[in-house]
Amino acid sequence: MRNLIIALSVFLGSFLWAQEKAKSIFDIARSGTVSEVKELMKQNPDIINQTNENGFSPLILACYRGNVEVAEFLIDHVKNVNYKSKEGTALAGLSVKYNKKLVEDLLKKNADPNIADDTGSTPLFWAVKFGNKELIELLLKYKADKSIKDSMGMTPFEYALQTHKEEIINILKK
Repeated sequence: MRNLIIALSVFLGSFLWAQEKAKSIFDIARSGTVSEVKELMKQNPDIINQTNENGFSPLILACYRGNVEVAEFLIDHVKNVNYKSKEGTALAGLSVKYNKKLVEDLLKKNADPNIADDTGSTPLFWAVKFGNKELIELLLKYKADKSIKDSMGMTPFEYALQTHKEEIINILKK
């Protein structure tokens, strides 16, 4: 009986240790590698389209966390680059944690720059609030709508006026 208890303890201990070591697709999206994503996809090809308990997709997490290689892979393989959590899309995440290449990749894959988060803010709002002139120009090139109003009833231009940044104000005046 004692040997059975010891064997069972060893088995359960190694099982729990293995469970702790196994990374989820969301862990990998944040800080893993493309090969880890591919390995999980062998077991479940649709795993990259799942969402976590907070409603975030692996693509949103990879973009926001700056995991460029994984984000690039996901941009090419997810079903919907426009998936929206309550915080917005992957493009919105990149409006906060800017990476020009990833923004361009998403926009070339038809990411919609006019999808608003739960506050009514589109990526253009965030680009204006963060004073990111390059991103503002890029979003406008891909038809970001300057006339959208957020939940406060304000447009990106009105936020630009609050920043007192003439370059940004002038871009949005056009």
